[in-house]
Amino acid sequence: MTTDIKKRNTKAVKDTSKKRKTVSGDMEEPVSGSELTRWIGGGVLIFIAILLLISFTSNLFTGAADQHWFDTGQIGRPENWLGRMGVMLVQNVMNYSFGQAAFFLPILMIAIGLRIFQIGHIRLWKWIINCILLMVWFSVTGAFIQSHAFQNSYIILGGMHGMFALEYLFEKIGTVGTVIAIIMSALAYIGYLSGETIHIIRRTLDAARRRAERKDENENEEEEEYPEFDENVAENEEEEAKVVTLTGDPATPSADTATTITFGNSASDETTEETPTDDTPFTVETGGQTINDKSEENGDGIKVHIGEGEEEADLDETGTLEPYDPKLDLSMYKYPTIDLLTKYEIDRVGVDMEEQKKNKDQILRALQNFGVEISSIKATVGPTITLYEIVPAPGVRITRIRNLEDDIALSLSALGIRIIAPIPGKGTVGIEVPNAKPQMVSMESIINSRKFQTTDFELPMALGKTITNEIFMVDLVKMPHLLVAGATGQGKSVGLNAIITSLLYKKHPAELKLVMVDPKKVEFSVYNPIVNHFLAQVEGNEDTDEPIITDVNKVVQTLKSLCSEMDTRYDLLKRARARNIKEYNEKFKERRLNPNNGHKFMPYIVVVIDEFGDLIMTAGKEIELPIARIAQLARAVGIHMIIATQRPTTNIITGTIKANFPARMAFKVSAMIDSRTILDRPGANQLVGKGDMLFLSGNEPVRVQCAFVDTPEVERIANYIACQQSYNHPFPLPPVAMEGDEGGSAADVDMNHLDPMLEEVAKLVVSTQQGSTSMIQRKFSIGYNRAGRLMDQLEQIGVVGPAQGSKPREVLCVGDIELLKILDNLK
Repeated sequence: MTTDIKKRNTKAVKDTSKKRKTVSGDMEEPVSGSELTRWIGGGVLIFIAILLLISFTSNLFTGAADQHWFDTGQIGRPENWLGRMGVMLVQNVMNYSFGQAAFFLPILMIAIGLRIFQIGHIRLWKWIINCILLMVWFSVTGAFIQSHAFQNSYIILGGMHGMFALEYLFEKIGTVGTVIAIIMSALAYIGYLSGETIHIIRRTLDAARRRAERKDENENEEEEEYPEFDENVAENEEEEAKVVTLTGDPATPSADTATTITFGNSASDETTEETPTDDTPFTVETGGQTINDKSEENGDGIKVHIGEGEEEADLDETGTLEPYDPKLDLSMYKYPTIDLLTKYEIDRVGVDMEEQKKNKDQILRALQNFGVEISSIKATVGPTITLYEIVPAPGVRITRIRNLEDDIALSLSALGIRIIAPIPGKGTVGIEVPNAKPQMVSMESIINSRKFQTTDFELPMALGKTITNEIFMVDLVKMPHLLVAGATGQGKSVGLNAIITSLLYKKHPAELKLVMVDPKKVEFSVYNPIVNHFLAQVEGNEDTDEPIITDVNKVVQTLKSLCSEMDTRYDLLKRARARNIKEYNEKFKERRLNPNNGHKFMPYIVVVIDEFGDLIMTAGKEIELPIARIAQLARAVGIHMIIATQRPTTNIITGTIKANFPARMAFKVSAMIDSRTILDRPGANQLVGKGDMLFLSGNEPVRVQCAFVDTPEVERIANYIACQQSYNHPFPLPPVAMEGDEGGSAADVDMNHLDPMLEEVAKLVVSTQQGSTSMIQRKFSIGYNRAGRLMDQLEQIGVVGPAQGSKPREVLCVGDIELLKILDNLK
């Protein structure tokens, strides 16, 4: 029996070593057939492109001889670097098509080949559009130039395409119109490449105008007589010194005549007793000759000195520092268009008066049967709910109407009604009755509304329409955190997509960053393409294949990183003497904060957690504590949270969570106790589902039909954003040290207080020959910190080896007998 155990242990060791060899990368996987075919195709394409480039380039030098060879019947050998084939390529691909503009064709082929090789980050559709536009424009322009000059040249500038296009333009709009069309199309293309074209042209014209005005002023001054020098000349010079304040109030002129830029932390002002703060305005003082070597001369002849260790300021012609615009990094970014959303053909027959009259009569009859008299009744028809407002007769107690809720629902044969007694701000009692034919509220109708287009909210969330068919929109900044709950299939995920979609339509990537947590791994995967535009990740995790966080361990790490980011932002606000992120960013945009002192533009960060209940069940306090800390403090620094769960129970939505999430969005739930947990009142259990929800951000909840946005619509929006200019990597969050991290050392483990589960965990690790913290956490349903401590203790007693980065630990103990010896030594 001992021999068999040894054989099995030896075989297990060999198998483990083979697995480690494969994981470590010593054995390479074979190349698949499809990948080999792709590389061959890309190589052939690039080879053809190189041949075209060689033949086209040779034509510039040997074109005359080659043309003579071609015209004389192809006698002898041509001088093209590729011989006969090169001449044929020039004639058929260049001269018979776009002329010299055909150089863009092999360039485009090389770009396509590199894309096939998956080398670099090439947006193929942009290359295709730009190359086609450039070929057409240069072809027509070349033909126009050759029609007035170089007519006898062997080099055909525009090719056959340019000649035919130019002849058509001459016939339709004439020579002058053709010139104007060529110039305007060039300006339009430059504007397509960069949205700053118009601003550059305007600044150029303004600079030329100002130079002309200054030249006229100088000529006029030369004609005037200068005043005689006297003892007050120093005072006159000081009065003539010009002081330009970049931001803030005008500064007092300095006695020193040197031209300087002074930052708030400059040490040059030794006479000031107060310590300047980071928000001290920058000032430019002019009026004499610079005595510092680190000076530059701008367009006006004003020399600007930059303080030691500070960045050079960009000044315009007037000497003022232009406000900082965070959107300039992605100046070509275009917001999603409305045509990306589906426009549904909604039945607009109108209000069903027969249904309304029938419901009104049923309500009146039910109330009269129980002796409740009313003075009047009015109906307001919404997309899915009709609100009947009744005015009770004098002497009728409201509680009598509220207690008749089930009786009225029975008389109406409705799915469920909701009584609001009384309606806040009105002297009426409301009875909400579902419509027999509800109408869908599309996201397209919400985004295309005037209210959304003209809103000035910082983080607008367009949720849907109210009972009165008004667009319902709130600002996440003012909430400042949102709790979403609802049973499965009642519209919770659609509501989250509606919130994210409205943010993407309104915010620039420089202004908003998203942290998405998706334990189910399928809800937010559609947002993967916008990782470099809108997503934020912990620094060091940028190379992961899953920008959407799905692992519980990474959730804990990300939440702790957000806490660190929050503390850093509060330190910056304190130094800038700003109360919130809006004031801070305004100061930074106005150049009142020096970037060299650590100041930076801070985008809003919105954390969206799809299934909060699963995280609480897995990690417990490790998740709840950082979320509570962020919810309590992060509002002022622009970090907001949206958490959703389909199990609104007290062990998931604890008192700490509810206290810090004042805004609630409740879809239909199955029981009244769930409604009380999420809203602190009944009502969510009486909803009709399919996006019907109650939104609470104050005293009374508002009933809203959530806007419907389908997955294909979200995919189109994400792909539209992904095809545009982006940052090189996601927004970095600060790295944090994790307790029980596998990258740590087990030398400091307290062996006097071993975990009670150590023996059970050791047996599992030895039997499976796999040692990882995540495996222990998953198998025994414990937190990450405890699993990490167990792994450190296993390392200390010799069951597993040291950590190897992200790889599983090596299991040193290969048999049950050896494990029993190790465990006996611990007793």
